[in-house]
Amino acid sequence: MRASDADRERVAQVLHNALSEGRITVNELEERLTTVYAAKTLGDLKPVTVDLPSSGAAVEQATSRALGFPDQRIGGHPGSPVSIGVMSGAIRKGSWVLPPQHNSFAFWGGAEIDLRQARFAEKHCTITAVAIMGGIQITVPDDINVDVTGIGFMGGFVLEDKSGAPPAPPTAPTVKINGLGFWGGVVVYRKPAKRSEPPQIEGA
Repeated sequence: MRASDADRERVAQVLHNALSEGRITVNELEERLTTVYAAKTLGDLKPVTVDLPSSGAAVEQATSRALGFPDQRIGGHPGSPVSIGVMSGAIRKGSWVLPPQHNSFAFWGGAEIDLRQARFAEKHCTITAVAIMGGIQITVPDDINVDVTGIGFMGGFVLEDKSGAPPAPPTAPTVKINGLGFWGGVVVYRKPAKRSEPPQIEGA
C-alpha cells in the first residue's frame, strides 16, 4: 500500500514526540525522518517506530484508513433536523449527532453550528443554510471532508480554512454545505478538531 504525505506526517509526529520524551536523540530523529520522507509504502514506515511505545500505531491507523475501514464517528440517533434564528439565535454545538439533512435558517437573527465534537448519522450529510438579513456560522473540524456550494446574493457564502491541515481521508465523514446568503452571510470555518485524541478507526 502506497504511503501518502499525511501518513508520513503522522509517523514524523510520533518521532518528534519521542524526541521530546528523551527516547531518541536529535541525530536519531534526523536519520529516521530521512527514512520517513523517503518511504514509498506503509511497510517502509513500520521499522521507523518499531522500538517506540505504541510502535507502529500511526502506521496501523494509516493502513486502516487506506484499506477503507469506516470512521467510528459515523452512526447514532440523529439530532435536530433544524436550527432557526428569527430575530433571535440558535446554537447547535458540543456532543450531538448531525442528521443526514439539517436545515438552518436565520432572519434578522443568527445561527451557530459547531461540528468539532459532533458525530454524524451517515457518512454523507448535508447542511442547507439560508441567511436573510442575518448570519449563520458553521464550524467544521479539519478531520472531516467539507464541500461548500452555497450562493451569496448581496451577501456572502464563504469557506475560511483556519486549520492549515491537509484534506481528510476518504473514509472520514463528508458534509456538504449549500444554501443562500441574501443581505446576510453564511461563513464556514475549518478549524482543528476539539478532541483529546484522533478519532478511532475500526481495525486500528
